[in-house]
Amino acid sequence: MSSIVITRHIAVLGAGSWGTALAILLARNGLQVRLWGHESQHMERLERARENKEFLPGFVLPASVVITDELKAALSDVSEVLIVVPSHAFATVLRTSESLMSTHTGISWATKGFNPSDNRLLHHIAAEILGNNRKTAVISGPTFAKEVAAGLPTAVTVASVDHDYAKQVSSYLHSKRLRAYTSDDIVGVQVGGAAKNVLAIAAGIADGLGFGANTRAALITRGLVELTRLGLALGGKANTFNGLAGLGDLALTCTDNQSRNRRFGVLLAQGITTNQACQQIGQEVEGVITAKSVFNQSQQLGLEMPICEQVYKIIYEHIAPLQAVETLLDRVAKTELN
Repeated sequence: MSSIVITRHIAVLGAGSWGTALAILLARNGLQVRLWGHESQHMERLERARENKEFLPGFVLPASVVITDELKAALSDVSEVLIVVPSHAFATVLRTSESLMSTHTGISWATKGFNPSDNRLLHHIAAEILGNNRKTAVISGPTFAKEVAAGLPTAVTVASVDHDYAKQVSSYLHSKRLRAYTSDDIVGVQVGGAAKNVLAIAAGIADGLGFGANTRAALITRGLVELTRLGLALGGKANTFNGLAGLGDLALTCTDNQSRNRRFGVLLAQGITTNQACQQIGQEVEGVITAKSVFNQSQQLGLEMPICEQVYKIIYEHIAPLQAVETLLDRVAKTELN
């Protein structure tokens, strides 16, 4: 069994709120961090202010965080890469990065979503681009960037088919204020992190329509059933969906206004269009793209996912939110645990 070694140099690819928060966490844990973003003007502002005033204001970047918009400079001589870009950019960033990294560089990602062009989970994309010999892991769980940057108690799951590598990634995340658990269920952890965003939109819609706590509790509970149904069909393990990457992340994003997906749902319920809602939030709303992937997967696999289906129809077929709720309520009653 190989020993666990904490890498001293790590590249964080993605300078949004979550990428910035993770860069701060890693630097506090003693790592030398290179934070990369593709927008040169944004990175210049980050360098001048030493603070991400656009996406994560109020938190100073430690001196050990090097900021760059040059991917080659970010990846030079690092032994670990952590990808924190939106799901639609994941494949492109990985393809561009592959030739710039050592063959021994480990790859982990905190991106939550499916590959939008073909609805595949991101570990399939990573294997296709990198081959099967590269160490890879996914990081997921109930996390808001602001709270991680503030050092508030948080827990995440690190999943990899390589147990030693999962332990290695967790070792550079783990601190007195962040517990990093390990898992070998890379499928289930990814499904939980992706599908919960669609269900958070549903919770936001319900709250925006003025429904109460009863409705929210029912949505979370039945949403977990749908999330689990999809995860098992794709090869995930049942216990994963009752853990941090399943129920934990789902409960968080459905109940707190720090969730962009929940806020997006509230705006839809107020009659604002998808484009207007995304513009008003001003950051990536992963659930919008993921709603299509989840719907397509459910249709292909023959799965009943009525909540996710109605979210898809609201976004892509322009069904009125209240009509979608009425459709859900009109469903025939049946045995609950079925």
